[in-house]
Amino acid sequence: MDKIQMIVTVCCSAIAIALFVCLRKVLNWVWFNPKKLENLLRKQGLNGNSYKILYGDMKDFSGMIKETNSKPMNLSDDDLAPRIVPFFLEIIKKYGKKSFIWMGPRPQVFIMNLELIKEVFSKIYVYQKPGVNPLGALLVRGLVSYEKDKWAKHRKIINPAFHLEKLKHMFPAFYLSCSEMLSKWEDVVPVEGSHEIDVWPHLQQLSCDVISRTAFGSSYEEGRKMFELQKEQAQHVLAAIRSVYIPGWRFLPTRRNRRMKEIKKDVWSSIRGIIDKRLKAMKDGDADNEDLLGILLESNFKEIEQQRNKDFGMSIEDVIEKCKLFYLAGAETTSVWLLWTLVLLSRYQDWQARAREEVLQVFGCRKPDFDGLNHLKVVTMILYESLRLYPPITALTRRVNEDITLGELSLPAGVLVSLPVILLHREEEVWGEDVNKFNPERFREGISSATKGQVTYFPFAWGPRICIGQNFAMLEAKMALCMILQSFSFELSPSYTHAPQSILTMQPQYGAPLIFHKL
Repeated sequence: MDKIQMIVTVCCSAIAIALFVCLRKVLNWVWFNPKKLENLLRKQGLNGNSYKILYGDMKDFSGMIKETNSKPMNLSDDDLAPRIVPFFLEIIKKYGKKSFIWMGPRPQVFIMNLELIKEVFSKIYVYQKPGVNPLGALLVRGLVSYEKDKWAKHRKIINPAFHLEKLKHMFPAFYLSCSEMLSKWEDVVPVEGSHEIDVWPHLQQLSCDVISRTAFGSSYEEGRKMFELQKEQAQHVLAAIRSVYIPGWRFLPTRRNRRMKEIKKDVWSSIRGIIDKRLKAMKDGDADNEDLLGILLESNFKEIEQQRNKDFGMSIEDVIEKCKLFYLAGAETTSVWLLWTLVLLSRYQDWQARAREEVLQVFGCRKPDFDGLNHLKVVTMILYESLRLYPPITALTRRVNEDITLGELSLPAGVLVSLPVILLHREEEVWGEDVNKFNPERFREGISSATKGQVTYFPFAWGPRICIGQNFAMLEAKMALCMILQSFSFELSPSYTHAPQSILTMQPQYGAPLIFHKL
């Protein structure tokens, strides 16, 4: 009996100790560590709201976005910050640029000093991508989330797929996809007269089609299910990251968790099937490896052969994640870029006319060619200015990986730093008094001249981790815009409602109906 009592006592003591340790960790996570960081930041002259247990500022953050999205914007107003990042503006107005917000239990410091922004982008091993909600990994992982040596290895393997010479081989796919979209528009727009088209779903399909053809050599129809699933997954991920993640929550069989895991499984299966077919074709010598997948697989094999070790290459799981990333990043970024460019040109008819004049001068009614696209100055200026006013990603966040000094600040490991793209693209000191106006002339002498050589324009990020697909996106955007300008003039429909919203990328809340006229 004494022995049993002793065992019970030992078990109870062990359980009590375990509970105490867990409780201490939880209290440290939700209270003691945040308060310690808050005191440290305040001592350095940084200000923000007092920490609220677990949620921090996230309820106010989400509530303000919900409120601003409940009504549209004034069409003549291109100052999107009050609608897209209202909480950021409120904190900066209240505490100044040297301020911070609470993303759950972690403080996020605003970095508005241009020299410090350059340092954050340059020191990629110190300022890393934030550890996001684990549910986000169900949408996409890969190059965008890898760090240190793993990132460097994968970037090296992927780089060949985006070399200029490889992009030239993909040029016919860009043209074919654009032609199919314009053919649909030609069918509904009368020779004399006009027709309203909501361009948003068409541009989404265009960018998806381009990615399907250039990534897998297949048509959009073959990848439609995959795209739709990834779009749904993005909605679930956005909802998840706008709330505090409680460790272990992803393992609970909630309705959203179950659905996200189903989507991941279906997308994974689809891409795995495409890869297996390609590997078989390569083995049989029947593969045409001019698309992104083929180039990626060949580059991976070469890396493994050179290092004589398969651990130096990418696994099939890594390749699948790269394919998911191609779909998500490639389709999302270019479609919204084109969308807001068309909306702006619908409002500013003088710039639409100037762009069309340049396109017709270079190409006439001929098919646009690779070299000609690179000589379009007005079109390039317009596309740059569109990205300045309507950047696809409105803010970039980095996590401090180790204790570091940034300017006059001493930042401890674990603190987040925010680079608010949408605010920095509107710094009056850099861009001038017309900062909220559409003025492509500011890019006449290029980006460096427009920014006075400072890092205040980074729609594709900056530094070593600049978006690997930016040239791909620019080529697609130029091709599509040129072909649209060759065939149609367009203006905003009376039914258009100006309501940009951030859903991973900046999208139109109510679509984008435009009135088209054949030329």
